[in-house]
Amino acid sequence: MITYEMPLLLRLMTRPELVSTLKRTAGIIFDQGGIIRRLDSLGTKDLPYRISSHGAVHRRASQFIIEFVVPPSSIKILKDEFERDIDVVRSRIYKVEELTPVECTLHEEILPPAYRKDVQEMVELAKKKFKPKFKNNTGLSYYPFQK
Repeated sequence: MITYEMPLLLRLMTRPELVSTLKRTAGIIFDQGGIIRRLDSLGTKDLPYRISSHGAVHRRASQFIIEFVVPPSSIKILKDEFERDIDVVRSRIYKVEELTPVECTLHEEILPPAYRKDVQEMVELAKKKFKPKFKNNTGLSYYPFQK
């Protein structure tokens, strides 16, 4: 299954209400056959701009990031559920891309650019794209019959 990440903005609530809202959001994910990998609290912060949601204007919100695994077919259902929840100010679901490991050694980085393998490959590619200009056997540096 694919890993997704959801930044979640919740309206200002007391701690017991906040816990019950997080349990409810986690329950929605579990009902769709998902598994929560990580739940991070970023605290209560000022929003960069006013957000209107469910008839109220919000300037501060409790911010969370939930990383979960769920079948792709249930993403639309999750978006709909979180959009209808009155405690959720805003939620978005993003697919987490797997990063490919890059091997880098200090020895290669210390070399001057002319000796690096990637720079040499770029030079070879530039030589292949270079088209030779017209050369004639007259010894002139220009083509005399061109108007």
